[in-house]
Amino acid sequence: MKEAIFYRYDEEIGKVICTACSRFCKLDENKIGFCGVRMAKNKKLYLLNYGIFSSYALDPIEKKPFFHFFPGSSALSFGTTGCNFACMFCCNFDISQRRRVEGKEISVEKIYEKAKELKEKFNVSSVTFTYNEPTIYFEFIIDASKVLRKDFKITLVSNGYFSLDVIDYIKKFVDAVVVDIKGNGNENFARKFMGVNYYRDIIFDSIREIYKKVHLEITDLVVPKYGDNLEDCKKLCRFLYDLMGEEACIHFLRFFPSYKIVEIPKTDVKILEEHIKVAKSEGIKFVYIGNVWGHENENTFCPSCGKKVIERFGFSVTNVNLIENRCKFCGYKLPIVGDANISKLSYPMFIEF
Repeated sequence: MKEAIFYRYDEEIGKVICTACSRFCKLDENKIGFCGVRMAKNKKLYLLNYGIFSSYALDPIEKKPFFHFFPGSSALSFGTTGCNFACMFCCNFDISQRRRVEGKEISVEKIYEKAKELKEKFNVSSVTFTYNEPTIYFEFIIDASKVLRKDFKITLVSNGYFSLDVIDYIKKFVDAVVVDIKGNGNENFARKFMGVNYYRDIIFDSIREIYKKVHLEITDLVVPKYGDNLEDCKKLCRFLYDLMGEEACIHFLRFFPSYKIVEIPKTDVKILEEHIKVAKSEGIKFVYIGNVWGHENENTFCPSCGKKVIERFGFSVTNVNLIENRCKFCGYKLPIVGDANISKLSYPMFIEF
């Protein structure tokens, strides 16, 4: 076990309070938090899954999805067991909803060696903590960042249910974050299908706090009937545009039946296209569709001249029309971090340690 950073002991109630996320679990002796990986012992909090990974692969960065952060590069990606949400539709439920720590112990040094080994052949730009919620083991990410960040970017794919304590550390140790919103941020949807209260306000506060400190992209899983309300979409997009302006970037993701929700059909592409219209009407220029390979809105278009500046198919960048992140046709400067390149990796590649 590894002693956690994000906790305090409350003498008045005689409990350890975990501060890794906005659940703020209050734990008696030997009890484990909602996430399944943080345990109270002797008035301290311990991380049970430090460096123990259930999943790891080399992914195209577009799979995260990052479209404006080193487009076409690859990300060495890791996930553990556990999660601070209980999403009934989770596509990674076999690890996120597993409430026991299982996996392979992998040191920071081994991660660094593997990233260096793969860097040139597959254009590895970053190490990403993903697949399940990374903030529940953020202590490991801090230690990893201290070693890896000299050669690689550190990125997270998160549900965004951050505590302020974790946000302060994200600013210091992370380069880019995808915040994965569900059901347009609808409170009732979050309560019924995710086991989360006070959802929208906390997520919006998190986005507000980390914006301008790290590169930020937003995804929104659009679930038919229960999480596809266009008025909610409008509120979300208006918030993002008011905050981020020209840099605002949102990916509307297609839902597929999974885990405990198999009776709801996959999202109709027309519903996703309606969301795109709403986002654009609110001023957002960079709007994408996810999980619909071959759709026109997988591509990045120049907001000035309207031409394709990054062409994609699925997880692959197939063509780039940028010069120093300026449109080759009209010179417009796009809000992209790092160089855009044609992909060297089209699909996830399984690796061994």
